[in-house]
Amino acid sequence: MSVTKGNQPTAAARRSRTVLVSFLGAIVRKMGNWMPIAGVVELLTELGLDAPSVRTAVFRLKQRGWLVSETRAGVRGYALTPAALEALIAGDEVIWHARQPADLGDGWCFVNFSVPDSARALRRQLTAHLTSLGFGNIGSAVWIAPARMLSAAQRAIAELDLTEQCAIFVGDYVAGQALPTMVRGGWDLDEIDRGYQEFISDYEQEADRLGAAAVIEGRHAFVTYLAVIDRWRKLPFRDPGLPIEVLAEDWSGPAAVQLFERMVMILEGRALAHAAPYWSTQSRTAEGANGADALQRMS
Repeated sequence: MSVTKGNQPTAAARRSRTVLVSFLGAIVRKMGNWMPIAGVVELLTELGLDAPSVRTAVFRLKQRGWLVSETRAGVRGYALTPAALEALIAGDEVIWHARQPADLGDGWCFVNFSVPDSARALRRQLTAHLTSLGFGNIGSAVWIAPARMLSAAQRAIAELDLTEQCAIFVGDYVAGQALPTMVRGGWDLDEIDRGYQEFISDYEQEADRLGAAAVIEGRHAFVTYLAVIDRWRKLPFRDPGLPIEVLAEDWSGPAAVQLFERMVMILEGRALAHAAPYWSTQSRTAEGANGADALQRMS
């Protein structure tokens, strides 16, 4: 098992987990919400992952309630659970359609919470949830996001059973510190923009090359597609989708979104076509079958 001292996951284990989640969302759902474990291990090793790390990542997601063992046509595999599907669907709007700039006229959602020291773990969880939803911290236990995030914030707070410890407001920003200044104090917009710029730098030339190619080999399409998805899905979750009025004129988000959508258009169909044969009952190699047996023993 790929862990370091203290059972902390290694970089390889963390990458296997994030790539597997990307794979579940981008490939497995398109294949009927079920995956043959032998084929999946073989497919994901094409991305440079090692088979034991992939099996461990699958096992961890099974423990989290995302996967359940299911054999189809004599082939061992795993089906996505309702919890996994709900989580993946919740991320779709952000990952696939990005954070479109909010309308400044819709106002803001403010969250203030008071969680006692005896529940520090819950406080950290709430902070992590709000951050992942795009909230920025503008004061002691005061978080802010565009008003459209109200329902998402309410769900996150309710899931942690902290509703009684929180106060949620929606309204306009009327006066005081200049709004762009306040926004820059709540979010590290330079870092978010840098992430978009790096994505553009890493994939712009590849998009041009693929767009001009007469033929794109299936394995390359699959590997590149999963790499793009896995790289991209982390970026919009850090972007609060702020109104354009408070963003710099050279904000890189829109250009990065266009590039991502272009890569998906070029690669998605070819990647799915490359993956599809692994769902066949004939796709189980001896090595893959042994890998499936090993994973079953872990389970």
